[in-house]
This record gives sequence, structure tokens and C-alpha cells, in this order.
Amino acid sequence: MANPLIKITDIKRNFVLGDEIVYVLKGIDLEINKGEYVALMGPSGSGKSTLMNLLGCLDTPTSGTYILNGKDVSKMKDDELAEIRNKEIGFVFQTFNLLPRTTALDNVALPMIYAGYSKSERTARAEEVLTQVNLADRMDHHPNQLSGGQRQRVAVARALVNKPSIILADEPTGNLDSKTSVEIMNLFNEIHANGNTVILVTHEEEIAEYAHRIIRLRDGLIESDTRK
Repeated sequence: MANPLIKITDIKRNFVLGDEIVYVLKGIDLEINKGEYVALMGPSGSGKSTLMNLLGCLDTPTSGTYILNGKDVSKMKDDELAEIRNKEIGFVFQTFNLLPRTTALDNVALPMIYAGYSKSERTARAEEVLTQVNLADRMDHHPNQLSGGQRQRVAVARALVNKPSIILADEPTGNLDSKTSVEIMNLFNEIHANGNTVILVTHEEEIAEYAHRIIRLRDGLIESDTRK
């Protein structure tokens, strides 16, 4: 069996609030293989957002180990984590997080600037992924000229642009109506079918149903882990 893409062992995350320590993650063990399509679910306070931040290298654990693609990221410093995030992880957020004064094309090309690609390489790749998400005719539009669904497609294209190991989507349909949500989730199905590993954080059952594996958290622990 090949090594898992993600291997988390006894991950704990505590936060100090004034005089008290809040124990958010209480010892999580988790393996995710390349090409899986996983939904992380759980009520408010279950620890799913904290776990997502750890998976996305936006935060480091209090204790435990996190091996991502063969690298131990649990002990890395901020600048090393930033590099891992840019290379290994494509983020899609509920609020799109696009630069308002920048075209769709330039928004998508942005992660490639940090990765050190030339302008011609950036433009070619950004055009390629915008075409992939059916926005070939909207490349020169600014976010305020696009619908919510189109903005999320731009965000998805930006997540794909550096060919990351993982697409990490946090409530990606949270700001969209039902019809547009279905379109965006169909897009994630296509991305997964192309061989990408997709991790989806959601509180909506119907969105989680798109995934092939549902991990439910409660009170900082994994309550259930079901594969379809």
C-alpha cells in the first residue's frame, strides 16, 4: 500500500484564553489517501474548523504529528508552512477571497507569482484552468462583474493553478443559492474525477453527500468515519 497523502497521529490543539486552556482537538488519528474525496462534518465547536486549519497548514498542532506528502509539517516554522501551502494546497473559501480590482485571470495567476513562475507561464496556466471551470469568456472581468457562482469558479481555478496535492474547500457553497451550489459541487466532482484529492468542510448533509467518505467530528474527536 502506498503511503497516505495525509497521516495525522494523535493531533491535539489547545488554545489559551485568559487563565483557562480550551482543548479543541483531543487526539485525532486520520489517514487520507491520494485521490480521495472527503467531507469533514460536525456541529459548531466540534473542532472541524481547527482541524481544517491544521490540514491546510494555516496552524500547527499543540502536540502530535502531521505528515503531508511525506513531509512532517507539524514542526515547521511559518515561512516553511507558507511554502507548503502554496505548493501543496489549493484553498476554496465560502467568501471567495478574490481581489476586487483584479481581473479573473490575474486573481487565478496570483499563487503562481509566489511560486516564481514567469508571466507567460502564469498567463498560460491561468487561461487553462479558467477554461477548465467554464470561464474562458470571463477572464478579463473583475469580481463585481461576475455572479456568485462565477466568482466561486474563479476561486476554484485559483486553487487548481499550482497543481496542488489537495483541494481544501471550506463551506464552498455557503454563499450560493441551491442551483449554483449544485453547479459548484458538480465542478468538484469533475476535479476529483481528474485525480485531485478533495477535502470539503461543510455542515450541510446534502453537500457532504457528494463526497465518497464522511468524517464526523464531535467534541474534538472523530465520532464516525464512513466510506461509501
